Amino acid sequence: MNETCLKSMIGGIKPFDDSFFSSAFKRWQTLAKPLGGLGVLEDDVCRIARAQQTISPSIEKRALAVFCSDNGIVAEGVSQTDSSVTAVVARNLCLGETSVCKMARRANCDVFPVDVGINVSIDDERICDMHGRRGTASFLREDAMSREECCGAVLSGIDFASALCKKGYDILATGEMGIGNTTTASAVLSALLGEEPENLTGKGAGLSDEGLLHKIAVIKEGLLQRKPDRNDVLDVLCKVGGFDICAMAGFFIGGAMCRVPVIVDGFISAVAALCAKRLCPKSQSVMLASHVSAERAGKVVLAELGLKPVVTAEMHLGEGTGCMTLLPLLDMAFDVFYGMPTFDDIKIEAYKPL
Repeated sequence: MNETCLKSMIGGIKPFDDSFFSSAFKRWQTLAKPLGGLGVLEDDVCRIARAQQTISPSIEKRALAVFCSDNGIVAEGVSQTDSSVTAVVARNLCLGETSVCKMARRANCDVFPVDVGINVSIDDERICDMHGRRGTASFLREDAMSREECCGAVLSGIDFASALCKKGYDILATGEMGIGNTTTASAVLSALLGEEPENLTGKGAGLSDEGLLHKIAVIKEGLLQRKPDRNDVLDVLCKVGGFDICAMAGFFIGGAMCRVPVIVDGFISAVAALCAKRLCPKSQSVMLASHVSAERAGKVVLAELGLKPVVTAEMHLGEGTGCMTLLPLLDMAFDVFYGMPTFDDIKIEAYKPL
């Protein structure tokens, strides 16, 4: 039932008119400055115009959704801490006391914690409870979730994006919190790309060299046991994924449905974006890359998405912190886009592309 609903939603998304990208690009070309002088920021403004399907793009009202869930694979010793930390950080998100909350205040962005599968219930009205089940199973021993549960989590992400868009948000950002989710993200990416896990797996939140080798071994054995079909994104997600990745994938698809740009955060968010792109190619039209993660496969997954990051700062914190670094830079880009005089205004000959 959930899969039928998901396919129907994806099938109903209309193509994006690229002329809005072109119009924004032409505006940049008229401004009295070196052509392409702001680099990727100029391209991002054009992408926002295309995503919003307007010649007057805006990012005045912005929201960050932090998808929180637990991963059964933690039982196999792949992380430095146990699953109880997920709930602790989720509660702190509600209180506004995490890294991303501090950064979001500076970036003028509203933060929405979302429970899509934390092991325990969070008794706080500030967290949106959209969980289908309390945590996934260890994919070393069984499928992480059922296909129906996987589709349900994707739909919850679509629903949450739609709800935020109805509240008038111009741009959305993705974040996640869940101990063990660099393991699930590496497993999903390895399956989708048909690459060996050792080429795509990093230390996450601070594993030792020995811990990394164990993490890689767990992923390799899990993939061997589960045998996910790389040509079936839902099969990969339900066998070795996490509810946060599923929900974020849906969030990108929801942005495409609502014509609202969605910022990709770090490695885990980018893997979710790749899942969204494979499920719904049109969703790529609303994606912006914030930064390139310091995780081993950070550059790899952005290349698969065809996205260029603005920030390269060796960040690997998660929660949406990369997205928060991008927003003030986009504000400055928009100040130039709307406020800079043109070559005609200052009566000098325009630069010409050579």
